[in-house]
Amino acid sequence: MGLEAHFERTIRSEIEFSGVGLHSGAPVSMRLVPAPAGSGIVFRRIDLDNFEIPAIGRNVAKVSYATSLMRGSVLISTTEHLLSALIGYGVDNVIVEVDNLEIPILDGSAFPYVQAFHSVGLKQQRRRREYIKILKEVEVRDGSKFIGVYPGSGYGIRYTIDFPQPIGYEMFTGDLAVGDYVEQIAPARTFGFKEDEAMLRDMGLIRGVSNESAIILSRQGVENGPLRFPDEFVRHKVLDLIGDLALAGRRIQGRVVAERAGHAMHTALVQRLLRDRSAWELAHGYDEVPEPERVKRHLQPLHA
Repeated sequence: MGLEAHFERTIRSEIEFSGVGLHSGAPVSMRLVPAPAGSGIVFRRIDLDNFEIPAIGRNVAKVSYATSLMRGSVLISTTEHLLSALIGYGVDNVIVEVDNLEIPILDGSAFPYVQAFHSVGLKQQRRRREYIKILKEVEVRDGSKFIGVYPGSGYGIRYTIDFPQPIGYEMFTGDLAVGDYVEQIAPARTFGFKEDEAMLRDMGLIRGVSNESAIILSRQGVENGPLRFPDEFVRHKVLDLIGDLALAGRRIQGRVVAERAGHAMHTALVQRLLRDRSAWELAHGYDEVPEPERVKRHLQPLHA
C-alpha cells in the first residue's frame, strides 16, 4: 500500500551527499535530516553555528544564474535543484544541513536526489498537507519574457524557451499532479554555452562546472552528449521552475505558463503571488506523488 495522499511526508532516514558547488567550485558536504510535520524545508549552515534559513519567499536573495536564499548575512546558494526534487517527489518537511554556501551540483539534475529519496523511503506524518490553490491569475512580464499562474486542477506547467542554436525553440507541457516528475523532469540537466565560459568565470560563476555536471554546448552542437531527452533543455527549465516556486512555501494547485523566463522571473512570481492574498487560498487537494512501486522502473542509473 502507498502512503496516504493527504498527509505530509518526510524522509525515513538521513541522506548524505558530497560534491562541489556549480558556481563557487567549493567542496561541500550535505545531509538531509527528517523533520517534524509542519516545519517545511529548512537549510542549516552547520559551518556557521547551525544558522537556519527556511526555504520561503521572504528569504530569496540574489537571483540570476541560480536561486539563493539569505537570512541576515548568511547565504545558501543554488537551491533550485534540491527544492525541485523535494517538491517533485512529495517531501514536505526536511532539514538540509550544509557545510558551505552552495548546494552540491552533483550531475546537474535532480535525479540523484529522487534516487536517494526512493532508496530510504518516505514517512507519512500526522499533519494534513496544504496546497496554495490559485483563485485568479497572477502574471509577471518583462519584454518578451513572461510567466503567469492561473486557476486549475493539478499542477499544470507549460514552458517555452527560445535560445540560440543548437537549442532553438522548445516547449514542454505536463502536469506534476499525475506523478510524472521522476520520469519526465528529474533527469534533465543544467546546460551552458562554451562561448560564455570566460565571461561567466570572470563574473565568479561556474567555477565548479564539468562535463559530468552540465550539458556543454557549442554552436556546432552538444559537446558531451548524448542528451537524456531530445528536449532536455526545456525540461531542465521546468525543473528549475518547480524548485523556484517551492519558495511559495507549499505546492501550487493551478496552472503555470512560462515563456523565456528564468530564476528572476520565477521568484518574482512567487513574491507577487504571496503579496496578493486574494489570488489564492490554502486547500487540501490532490495527490500528485508517484507511488514507490510505480516509480521504481524509472530510477535505474543514468549513463548519459
